[in-house]
Amino acid sequence: MKISLLIVALSWLGLVGCARGGAPVATCTPAEAAQRVAAGQAVLVDVREPAEWAETGVAAPAQLLPLSDLTGERKLWKAFLEKNRERELLLYCRSGNRSGRAATLLAEEGFRTVNAGSFRAWSAAGLPTRKSTEAPKP
Repeated sequence: MKISLLIVALSWLGLVGCARGGAPVATCTPAEAAQRVAAGQAVLVDVREPAEWAETGVAAPAQLLPLSDLTGERKLWKAFLEKNRERELLLYCRSGNRSGRAATLLAEEGFRTVNAGSFRAWSAAGLPTRKSTEAPKP
């Protein structure tokens, strides 16, 4: 009972995403995410919206795919998911909440996902960022 309450609390905070079956989605630190991407083991995805990308910048190695498209028509996500079916997907957003939802949704579809937390944590860790004025392309 206490473990279930802990998982629910962490999920609410965006630290762990819980799948419908109750299985938690893995998490990692920004440094771990950067290492996995640099080693070619994973793909980093920013699930924030385009206005957020333009306002704050993005993690330098990140693919830019908004959560709204993942939960909508998947004009941007469809080709990305087909191409990366066998890769580990590391997802981040502003605070870790939306990336937890995206990681859970994709895990339920059979993808290997990890909630990499937040852009704030990525920046605070001194990891490379880039400006983004690009709009997503279908």
